[in-house]
Amino acid sequence: QLNCYRLSYWLICTVCFLFVVLFVASYGLTDEQKEFQKVAFDFAANEMSPHMAEWDQKEIFPVETMRKAAQLGFGGIYVQPDVGGSGLSRLDTSIIFEALSTGCTSTTAYMSIHNMCVWMIDTFGNKEQREKFCPDLCSMEKFASYCLTEPGSGSDAASLLTSAQRKGDNYILNGSKAFISGGGDTDVYVVMCRTGSKGPKGISCLVVEKGTPGLSFGKKENKVGWNSQPTRAVIFEDCVVPVANRLGEEGQGFNIAMKGLNGGRINIASCSLGAAHASVQLARDHLLVRKQFGDTLSNNQFLQFKLAEMATKLVASRLLVREAATALQENRPSAVSLCSMAKLFATDECFDICNQALQMHGGYGYLKDYAVQQYVRDIRVHQILEGTNEVMRMIISRNLLTEP
Repeated sequence: QLNCYRLSYWLICTVCFLFVVLFVASYGLTDEQKEFQKVAFDFAANEMSPHMAEWDQKEIFPVETMRKAAQLGFGGIYVQPDVGGSGLSRLDTSIIFEALSTGCTSTTAYMSIHNMCVWMIDTFGNKEQREKFCPDLCSMEKFASYCLTEPGSGSDAASLLTSAQRKGDNYILNGSKAFISGGGDTDVYVVMCRTGSKGPKGISCLVVEKGTPGLSFGKKENKVGWNSQPTRAVIFEDCVVPVANRLGEEGQGFNIAMKGLNGGRINIASCSLGAAHASVQLARDHLLVRKQFGDTLSNNQFLQFKLAEMATKLVASRLLVREAATALQENRPSAVSLCSMAKLFATDECFDICNQALQMHGGYGYLKDYAVQQYVRDIRVHQILEGTNEVMRMIISRNLLTEP
């Protein structure tokens, strides 16, 4: 009788769990949003998840899979339709990246960076630039990389040293960028460089195409995670870039970079949601089958409570990310702070969720045969890139202290 009670109790908990994690993922969404969320979940399950471990272990950049995703409109999600984009909102984008990330967080994270680059060209480029670059990027016939970080300027991005000297109709670009996702394998590099004096007002934005003389790449970095996307230094040695490839005016580059990063922070937080979503499901499945001390782990109250906490943190993170995405779309005054809060909270909490899911697997969680360890490795860097979480705290506190 006691075993029947326990089974019934756990079945009720399972139903509630599925409601919280799966139903809440689509709660409040329009029918259209639910539809492309389903498309993204299906694509993740069928085209990404079965290959996730192989891409990681063999360090494969899954170009053809991403091109399949682009056929669904995921190559330029929030880019305008007249240049091949899907014209969706920031909230739509968050929903899609969360769903895709359940299949492979590393690949989805690169796709989010690619989308950010295309949006920057679409938003700040002129008609000729938009028509030249955006269609091939939206179809993922070509891929893009974002080049801001340098060996000597990470969090202090305004101190970057890569220089662009204007000579007639060209810029002569010299310097290097570090930790560039897709570096060496991608076709278009959105580069922040110094065309003027020190500080943010001296920075401009150039689009550099692969094959440009003077453009080269460092060795492929050996990373803990994110192994389905290559990371290299991008090096410029007297690299000749046409003035026609400058986005906006001279001195607007830092503003362009920061506006791109506000969306990038929502994107990477959304990828964290997907990794946590998948990890909670993996933990639940493991608890149901793994036995210790004569009973399944699902009947251990401590682990039940931990699972409940994980699901709660996931839903709370999702709500904050979606609120920030809506604020950014609507250009609210609070958007910058909310994007920083969402990035800070979601990447911290979702890493904890993935890490706890690994702990619940015990020794099995540390084996590469089990997917949970890959989510832990892939999600850890989300607390560092697109502005470290320490910088997010600085942005949030500065805005609070300067409010009237």
